[in-house]
Amino acid sequence: MKLFARLVLLSVLGVCRAGYLSLPLKISSTFNGSGELLLDRRESLVHGISLASQPAGAVSFVNMVNNLKGDVGRGYYLEIQMGTPAQKMNILVDTGSSNFAVAAAPNGDMVTYFKPELSSTYKPLNRDVSVRYTQGSWMGRLGTDVVTIPKGPNGTVTINIAIIMESENFFLPGINWQGILGLAYSTLAKPSSSVEPFFDSLVKHMGIPDVFSLQMCGAGLSLVAVEQASPVGGSLIMGGIEPNLYKGDIWYTPIKEEWYYQIEVLKLEVGGQNLNLDCTEYNADKAIVDSGTTLLRLPMNVFVAVTMAIKQTSKVEQFVDGFWAGSQLACWTQGTTPWSFFPQISIYLRGENSTQSFRITILPQSLMVPQSLKLLAHSRRQMFQTTASAKGQGQSLHSGSFPML
Repeated sequence: MKLFARLVLLSVLGVCRAGYLSLPLKISSTFNGSGELLLDRRESLVHGISLASQPAGAVSFVNMVNNLKGDVGRGYYLEIQMGTPAQKMNILVDTGSSNFAVAAAPNGDMVTYFKPELSSTYKPLNRDVSVRYTQGSWMGRLGTDVVTIPKGPNGTVTINIAIIMESENFFLPGINWQGILGLAYSTLAKPSSSVEPFFDSLVKHMGIPDVFSLQMCGAGLSLVAVEQASPVGGSLIMGGIEPNLYKGDIWYTPIKEEWYYQIEVLKLEVGGQNLNLDCTEYNADKAIVDSGTTLLRLPMNVFVAVTMAIKQTSKVEQFVDGFWAGSQLACWTQGTTPWSFFPQISIYLRGENSTQSFRITILPQSLMVPQSLKLLAHSRRQMFQTTASAKGQGQSLHSGSFPML
């Protein structure tokens, strides 16, 4: 069951209370790499998974709904009480790593951090640890302490904690979180896989099912100050699925290897047109689902093909090449909604067997985030931009914010 159970959070992003966001998931009877007949699938795929609506459910999920907050473009975080007496920390939820780590020293303008010397239950393990991410890194020491999750499973559990003593480009300016909760498999844990990850400890010691589901409700929102003032929300359901947080059926894609949540992308479409790249191109060097980033990161060849396809299928004729390369801006007058000018992108994932696939369709407003700038002439316009930034062997589609002096 573990092969599919943990992927519930990855394949189903539910409905936000503040405005409905649904991903149109369809499944095909066959996959031949090009045209497909897409069929609705009606049967349930949740056999053996605890649901809040079922009396036999092992966990009550009511108090976990809306337990996440987030800064648009900076991730989602969960409140956790650590140590004795309890110290309140906001922890970034990250399916792209496996260590639970928290700041234990001042960092820039960060004034809240964990103080292990004030906790009577903290125990050092005398092991150094360091983790490097696509962006940023940290170094620290391993220990254990008790934690409770106010809006999570009932009870207290002892978990492995990395206390961060030094970091580089990890804690972003103005963030509201002080640590990271890695939800991936123990294979990724540092300094070795013997360090039991946070969620594994919950499953082992609290007896909850080895299932979690994740809802994030910030897609399509801008980075303007008026929206940043009110954090977006979401839910991390630990131990099962909350039916009220999604609509339709649940779809599954196999986990190819239990380290990251590595999946298989079969093809990409831009504006309904197949890019016609070999599937090995989409999965180089791996395709993962990562809740700790806001980027859609693509291999170089795929990035070039996607941006070219967007350019060719968009309804805008007068954009300079610099816009598509991310070096120049495009502006519309305030009140204009240019989303209809740009195509949707569809990502096809492997279904439960080799003859099935389903698609996740991404709307233009989730690829280009509006920014509000005050121009020198004191007029206001909406700015939209796609930026291309090199990230290792890949490229990223994301929005950028540029100051105007």
